[in-house]
Amino acid sequence: MKRYSAYLIGTIVSIAVYAESWIRVNQVGYLPDSRKVAVFISDVEESPNRFELIDCHTGKSVKYKSLKKAPSYGRMVSCFRLDFSALHQSGDYMIKVGKTLSDTIHVSDRVWDGSADFLLHYMRQQRCGYNPFFQDSCHIHDGYIVYHPTKTGQKIDARGGWHDAADMLQYTATSANATYQMLFAYQQNPESFGDHYDANGLAGSNGIPDILDEAKWGMDWLCRMNPNPGEYYNQIADDRDHAGMRFPQKDSVDYGYGKGLGRPVYYCSGEPQQRGKFMNATTGIANTAGKFSSCFSLGSRVLAAFFPEYAVELGKRAEDAYQAGRTKPGVCQTASIRSPYIYEECNWTDDMELASLELYLQTGRVDYLEQGVEYGRQEPVTPWMGADSARHYQWYPFMNMGHVRLASLNTENCLSQEFQRNLRTGINRTYEKALSSAYLNGLPYIWCSNNLCAAMLTQCRLYRELSGDEQYLEMETSLLDWLFGCNPWGTCMIVEFPGCKVYPTQPHAGCVRLGLGNATGGLVDGPVYSSIFNSLLGVDLRGLPNQPSQNYEHFQPEQMVYHDAIGDYSTNEPTMDGTACLIYYLSCLQKDGKRERVKQKTSGVIKDQKKSE
Repeated sequence: MKRYSAYLIGTIVSIAVYAESWIRVNQVGYLPDSRKVAVFISDVEESPNRFELIDCHTGKSVKYKSLKKAPSYGRMVSCFRLDFSALHQSGDYMIKVGKTLSDTIHVSDRVWDGSADFLLHYMRQQRCGYNPFFQDSCHIHDGYIVYHPTKTGQKIDARGGWHDAADMLQYTATSANATYQMLFAYQQNPESFGDHYDANGLAGSNGIPDILDEAKWGMDWLCRMNPNPGEYYNQIADDRDHAGMRFPQKDSVDYGYGKGLGRPVYYCSGEPQQRGKFMNATTGIANTAGKFSSCFSLGSRVLAAFFPEYAVELGKRAEDAYQAGRTKPGVCQTASIRSPYIYEECNWTDDMELASLELYLQTGRVDYLEQGVEYGRQEPVTPWMGADSARHYQWYPFMNMGHVRLASLNTENCLSQEFQRNLRTGINRTYEKALSSAYLNGLPYIWCSNNLCAAMLTQCRLYRELSGDEQYLEMETSLLDWLFGCNPWGTCMIVEFPGCKVYPTQPHAGCVRLGLGNATGGLVDGPVYSSIFNSLLGVDLRGLPNQPSQNYEHFQPEQMVYHDAIGDYSTNEPTMDGTACLIYYLSCLQKDGKRERVKQKTSGVIKDQKKSE
């Protein structure tokens, strides 16, 4: 066995020097009963008719013929999808095609254990107010109201929440979505989360699952951004923040209140606000109010077991916010001062649909259900699905959880079937585009494409569980694999994810620039169209001092790019909301692994019983 391992290592070294072909796999691994497809790529013409799966410990191999030729891209003129789903035995393996070997492939019912909790490392690192990563507090003077008809210039307590990404801006849209997704993940899969940190994010259990500690951190901030009934705020700070990476507790940007002595807090006025030299396209507040309401409503139910009085208050806030959205339909966009970049959200009926459904589940009132159906029918499919492009955060959140709630009410009735069809239509549009990709990825490669990937994963999983329809399972698992290394660049997209050999080492993050470590657990933006990358202001491919960036030049598809470079804020910047939105799916994988363990134990007991008989 040792001699064979040495042979494999020698072969790998030889291939690394003379490589013309590569095999991309999920670097974390695969559950024994999951779909398993690797991708073989080559920059020369090749026509393999089989591949081998080699057991790393015994040297034994099994030959497979389940190869499927896939479309070429960039310099990769030969691409094949290698299906080894028939492998169910736990162990460590390698795929061999001709002389090309893959990295080690792990098959185990425990490969995803702890994965959902791991992403919380980044959420804690992004905290505003008290930050456990720095063990210090920041932005304690926030903030000063702007755009309010009578309160502009007044002080408001807006401490807490999360910094959005490498910058220190804070948005209700992304923070509310992140809070909702974490609450939903716990509601669906509570057994997937542990208790290793306290409410301040410091090591040590406090009797509350860490996922709920983090969700409540976001919820407390949302409450501060809603200080009175009918009064809602959308944003803290603006692009004047972009003054270089710095310690958050030493933020000295002057917004007109003194250096580091408070930031603007933008009121949801329902009227256009500044966007660089222009004005944004705000038409109302329903998208923001709807997000407040759905968070408050779900929180009133999920947090009730731990914070009963707080939960009652959240329930009241949920109804108030929903009525505010009914009063001022339309979208509330974010604001900027110097640059044209904002979150250009254009849809709002999806937010009000989810808010009404959460209130229906909270109160049982049929009028909320009826209103939710009415909102849901105004946008049957999330518009980016199947599209080639979209503006930045134009259709946000990136999936419609209101459709899921309607489809879940009674899976046998006509209403449920209608909204299952809506979910399926969005998935199918994406699938039709995916057929032209070697990686079965039909996403538009716009800014934050990995966030779209997390959303589509979630929609695929929830639709499959509701309907029993598995026709999109291969695309679903391919999207998962995309995030964990089965992509053109062969890199995991989550920083320092356990088990991954290649991941972003130079993400666009303050802690990296300051030499304090990595953005552990953060999901980076992911690839963008080359046209987007080439049009952005201030983006570059510089690396850290004495550490060159990884530009993956040989592997770049012609239409899109990804770089592990700290200067590339378009593809290599972790985002708080994208990270939070992946937690649900990883919690499902951990639950699946546990289910497979139980299945194996039950099977073993039955076999033992038969033997004894």
